[in-house]
Amino acid sequence: MRHFLATILLAIMTVCVVPAYAQQLPDYDQWNETAQAAEEVVRNPQATNADLATLRAELVDWRDTLLAAEDVNGDQISMIQNQIDTLGEAPAEGETEDASVAERRSQLEEQLSEAQAPRIAANEAASRASAMIARIDEITRQRAALELTKQSPSPLLPASWGKAATDGLDLIEGVGNEVSGANSTDGLWESVRPNLAEVLLYLFGAVLLLTLGRNWIGSLPSRLSARATTYSRAVLAFVVSLGQIALPMLGVYLGISAIQATGLPGDWTTPFLNALPVAAVILFGGIWLSRAMFPRQAIAYTSLQMTEKARHRAGRWVNALAALMALQYILSRAVLPLSGLYEQGEVQVDRVPVEFSDSGAGVWHLVLVTITALVMFRLGNILRRIPRDAGAQDLTYRHYIVAWAGTLTRIVAPLAVIAVAAGFVNFGNLMVWPWLYSLALIALLILLQDFIADLFNMLQRGAEGARDGLAPLLIGFALVIMSIPLFLVIWGASVDELAEYWVAFREGISLGGITLSPGSILTFLIVFLIGYFITRGVQGAFRNSILPKTKLDPGGQNALVSGLGYVGIVLAAILAITSAGIDLSSLAIVAGALSVGIGFGLQNIVSNFVSGIILLIERPVSVGDWISAGGQQGIVKRISVRSTQVETFDKTEVIVPNSDLISQPVTNWTRHNKVGRIIVPVGVAYGTDTRKVEAILREVVEDHPLISIDPAPSILFRGLGADSLDFEIRAILADVGTGLGVTSDLLHEVVRRFSEEGIEIPFAQRDIWLRNPEALKGEDAAPAPTGPVKSEALSETARSLPDSDDMDGDGR
Repeated sequence: MRHFLATILLAIMTVCVVPAYAQQLPDYDQWNETAQAAEEVVRNPQATNADLATLRAELVDWRDTLLAAEDVNGDQISMIQNQIDTLGEAPAEGETEDASVAERRSQLEEQLSEAQAPRIAANEAASRASAMIARIDEITRQRAALELTKQSPSPLLPASWGKAATDGLDLIEGVGNEVSGANSTDGLWESVRPNLAEVLLYLFGAVLLLTLGRNWIGSLPSRLSARATTYSRAVLAFVVSLGQIALPMLGVYLGISAIQATGLPGDWTTPFLNALPVAAVILFGGIWLSRAMFPRQAIAYTSLQMTEKARHRAGRWVNALAALMALQYILSRAVLPLSGLYEQGEVQVDRVPVEFSDSGAGVWHLVLVTITALVMFRLGNILRRIPRDAGAQDLTYRHYIVAWAGTLTRIVAPLAVIAVAAGFVNFGNLMVWPWLYSLALIALLILLQDFIADLFNMLQRGAEGARDGLAPLLIGFALVIMSIPLFLVIWGASVDELAEYWVAFREGISLGGITLSPGSILTFLIVFLIGYFITRGVQGAFRNSILPKTKLDPGGQNALVSGLGYVGIVLAAILAITSAGIDLSSLAIVAGALSVGIGFGLQNIVSNFVSGIILLIERPVSVGDWISAGGQQGIVKRISVRSTQVETFDKTEVIVPNSDLISQPVTNWTRHNKVGRIIVPVGVAYGTDTRKVEAILREVVEDHPLISIDPAPSILFRGLGADSLDFEIRAILADVGTGLGVTSDLLHEVVRRFSEEGIEIPFAQRDIWLRNPEALKGEDAAPAPTGPVKSEALSETARSLPDSDDMDGDGR
């Protein structure tokens, strides 16, 4: 059996250690030729954007190959490095070592250099490729910036109006001729006839979906949610409402298929058909956002706290913006140049045959941007007033973000019109359309966050706090992080630029000599979480299964479990740091410099931490003990690293710093056992038989069932007080926690027995002397006493005093 297990283990090690294939090194001669050619293209100012894009793609492929080559000879390098480490540290300057060791060290260092040479070459070449890619990206950005800030003739000039009219008429004429069939051949009908049934079927489906289908899917969420449970209603409504985008899109697809099946589309109408699907997504997606964010009748709740009137108005303006955005997309893709960020090189390929002049296109852009700006301004007015209209309602962060977006919308709208009117058409379009797409993405994030919260609420069947739990919050935050690339794309970032950002992100950042990359951070988190959960599992096993079967007291069990937790977390952190490949040695100097400041700034925290460790090891105080510290009494409920939680007898929680329990006196009533003593003082009037009192008190205390007989209670005559003869009852209790109840029982019984025996319990009495009795005036005043007066007489006499000022300052 042992041989069998050894064989399996050897096989596993062989599979893990021996590489599956030998990696082929790059052809550096070919790379040098490519790099030299690329540098010449980059230096050439006449190079087109297409040339730069092709060159960049080739360089990216080379860089990927070179980066992969940086990992060659990994096992060989590790083996040689271990052999060098085995020889010990190299001798310092002026020192020598054994000749055979020195010769072996020299051989190993030579082998190490040879093994590292391919890595160094690959790293150098990859750095060169990255530098050229960065240069190409810089050139592309500079050209894009120049294009965006290019000024064309102002659309307000009359000459621009004429060119716009001429270009518009040419477009209408060309599209009209193609649609009417004027440009078609005589055999068009013969070519359409075989596909007539298919065309009619597509058209019928398109009309059905875009009319009756839209109305049906629009009312479906309300009808289904009425039958759903309260906690699943919002989720069902959201999922079903997505059909308001999918169903009309299917109708648009069928309509486009019907038109293409006729064979009529040519150079004038094909660009419009190609742009139509995305424009339909923009239109129906915007209408869906309008219904979801600003519903006329909320199904479960509204995402934003708004008045009903403001919500309806905002919904109308969003619908109008969706239509304008769809129209702009069609025109920019099929007809108009100078369309801002979305004026890409491949756009002109599928445009209509007529070429709009810059001045004529500026006029059409001015009309479209002006109408859009007016709608944006109206919508911005509504959004910015959301916090004010909500009044005293508790508003979440989203309301202030939307209000801030509404304020910026009111600023962007007029600036865009001014920019286009001044001839900066690209820049004006840059301000309007990316901003509107950004607003749409913000609204989508809000809806997705609500959907995640509703989903958790449904899974927990409407449990209290389910929507506001930590998990929905973290997922919502993750959605915001993941949306950052989408915002970058909206504002003009290309896929290649995003890929470069991702490469830089994967390589990580260097902080104090430590390189933090996504891989290392993810490895750290995974290993630490695994170690953390293993630690918690071991703690649970010890707390619930192992320690209850031992003779350790509860305080010792808690100390052991806490110690296991601290040790496990420290080990998990060390393993996570090691697995992530983080070298903390470079931080030694920084840590040494910060240690002084940390020592002063965190000395109280460190003191409490060390005190907590001492409490867990020495256990002068344990969980469940009754202690008195810092003027507080109560039961110890929990001992943590920084503080100890004490529950007082009136059920309040007191947090006592651990350092106070170490440095200050602490009374522990139940440290080793619960046995304790109570002292009950009793006073009797002068003239009472003291032996009789002693006998009565002894009978009372010995009759109580909770008082210990061994040692026996004692009755002590403690002194001659000012008002009474003072006795004390001293008794030992098996559980000092019952002391208050026992004391109360004893006092009740003492009062009863004293009453039966005629023994008087005294109360304080004072004699009052009046120095000037003649000061007492009044017709009905009684003669003032000339000697000592009991306190009872004072109240009757004091009522006849006309004024306190008539008495001497020393009168009492």
